Amino acid sequence: MILVDSSVWISLFRGDDTPQTRLMISMLQSDDAELSIADIILLEVLQGFRSEKQVQTALRSVEGLPCFTLGGKPLAVLAASNYRRLRQKGVTVRSTLDCLIATFCVEQDFHLLHSDRDFDSFERHLGLRTVKA
Repeated sequence: MILVDSSVWISLFRGDDTPQTRLMISMLQSDDAELSIADIILLEVLQGFRSEKQVQTALRSVEGLPCFTLGGKPLAVLAASNYRRLRQKGVTVRSTLDCLIATFCVEQDFHLLHSDRDFDSFERHLGLRTVKA
């Protein structure tokens, strides 16, 4: 399963032509694509829209995708531990939500499609698997 980060969704809805958006579009058009989204990723995407029409368009775009619920005490504890592990290596992750997303992917053995440098340290040090566009 591939979890698509808000960094890619936001680029898509802005109309940005990036390797990640091209790959996601290609995968969305495929019958066997295993793309998914998570609740907090959807939150990050939807909060940026100014109109209800844009929100509805975005919701239609993710309608058929599995949407996973992130959080809960065990994942929060593990994400905080991962944050501290990276700090010990001299890496400061800028986003608490990115810690939660990356930890979820590592624990569930998901790949992450993203365009956010915060995830690079999770890949390098903690085993996050990403999709290369």
